[in-house]
Amino acid sequence: MSTQLITSIESMQSISRQWRQAGLRIAFVPTMGNLHAGHLRLVEQAKKNADRLVVSIFVNPLQFGPNEDLDLYPRTLDADMAKLKVLAVDVVFAPDESKFYKKEKNMTTFVEVPGLSDTLCGASRPRHFRGVTTVVNKLFNIVQPDVAVFGTKDYQQFAIIQQMVSDLAMPIILQGVDTVREKDGLAMSSRNAYLSEVQRALAPRLYINLQIMRERVIFGELNYESLIRQTREQLSDEGFKVDYLEIRDATNLSREATKSDKWVILTAVWLGETRLIDNILL
Repeated sequence: MSTQLITSIESMQSISRQWRQAGLRIAFVPTMGNLHAGHLRLVEQAKKNADRLVVSIFVNPLQFGPNEDLDLYPRTLDADMAKLKVLAVDVVFAPDESKFYKKEKNMTTFVEVPGLSDTLCGASRPRHFRGVTTVVNKLFNIVQPDVAVFGTKDYQQFAIIQQMVSDLAMPIILQGVDTVREKDGLAMSSRNAYLSEVQRALAPRLYINLQIMRERVIFGELNYESLIRQTREQLSDEGFKVDYLEIRDATNLSREATKSDKWVILTAVWLGETRLIDNILL
């Protein structure tokens, strides 16, 4: 069966309804396109869990704030389709924005997860996660998947979507896939293409500093505030502008990390005009 490109919401709903009536299990990978090896790892994981696989490609305006890169975000549908055909994806759902949101963007119905959405990236990008949960909720309603697969490079986003699925009793199994990295350790991201040659050479230092933090904690560092302060200073000295650097409980992202048996280091930095995020589990 060849890969179908579907742009109509009604057509996507009809296909999903037929599959479900036939007793077929549906997996779903939502993306904004400009696919790289990290996205394709999600697709490969999703194929293992279902009879049919849908990948969406939609640059969601609701999650971009003022002066962010919505207009510059790469739209590479033809190249993305070619990659997904190789992986035998059943349907690529690429809706038109004007039909996906039929009202003005500030007049649409929103889905919001309070608390988790207001910290870390949510503190510096107000309403960003409201845009994420709104579009993911709508895509879930259209595709009706049994399984949805996300990368955990954006650890906060995955935690928020988990909370939304739980709170709204959605009959969907979420699967997180570990961050896919370049050979030098830089987390794969569509925004890496914005980095200059000099910035790209420096960018792997972000992950190296997170690894050093993890090793210091493993070998007994207990003063997290001091560790965070020293690492922020190191990153600044190396040319990064730190948005945030935190050690949080990996289950609920609270600051009570010392009371947890599993925690995560999360960071967002600016390198020139490019914002990079990363995390590392302890």
